[in-house]
Amino acid sequence: MTPITLIGESWADYGLIDSGDGRKLERYGPYKFIRPEPQALWAPALDAWQADGEFFPGADIDGGGQWRHSTKLPQHGWSCDWEEVRFTTHPTPFRHLGFFPDMAPVWSWMRGQLEGVAEPTAMNLFGYTGVGSLALAAKGVHVTHVDASKKSVDAARTNAALSSLQDQPVRWIVDDATKFVAREVRRGKRYDGIILDPPKYGRGPDGEVWKLEEGLPGLIADCAKLLDADSRFLFLTVYAVRMSALAIGELVKQACAGLGGTVECGELGVREEARGLVLPTAIFARWSR
Repeated sequence: MTPITLIGESWADYGLIDSGDGRKLERYGPYKFIRPEPQALWAPALDAWQADGEFFPGADIDGGGQWRHSTKLPQHGWSCDWEEVRFTTHPTPFRHLGFFPDMAPVWSWMRGQLEGVAEPTAMNLFGYTGVGSLALAAKGVHVTHVDASKKSVDAARTNAALSSLQDQPVRWIVDDATKFVAREVRRGKRYDGIILDPPKYGRGPDGEVWKLEEGLPGLIADCAKLLDADSRFLFLTVYAVRMSALAIGELVKQACAGLGGTVECGELGVREEARGLVLPTAIFARWSR
């Protein structure tokens, strides 16, 4: 496999304005924010950055940190749009702002893969606030959205209402992703597409412990069992780990060996507005027919 890059471009409610010196300046709707970015090794293009808030990382090895704001932000966040999907944006304790803008080309790609499929079905594992789920639901896809955090699933439901998609066929599941997928295999279920964005480390609703390097091979193997000769895709993204795109590419290739189709791997990135360079954000592997 030759790694490829999926590049996210700016849209009305999001843009990577500039990056460098280990930070990035982004636009989220009407507000601008500075966040740490270790991969921005170069010098920034702009001499000075003006922002409404900046995240300062903690000193401990487990991360953490805090936001400092120069502008009074709406107490409950503000709305941003991507295509037909509307969602709440706000600074979170985890340094991001409630969605992952570098996933925009993935949302478009998934919709294209399912175009023309009669009554398409998809599963979004570790679905967080549901923007990816709603990007599919807006096109009539029957979505199963799974996340171990009830708070995240409630936020996804709120985003569905904001998008006027609350009546679309979405199953909102609060469960441990590994256990849920294993049950779906036992039930003999199948999906036209599966997307998953597992964390490096996490806990399920009943205290289940998730460690990426230990749990990912079995999870991908079970996901492949939910795909068949008529399925269209599996898309895996991995953030913030010392792991190669080729490694997860070979994992997906092995799991999907009996399905035919094509396996690709590479990096996600976002194009900077200041000079057009691409800031890498994550690695991915995907199977498609």
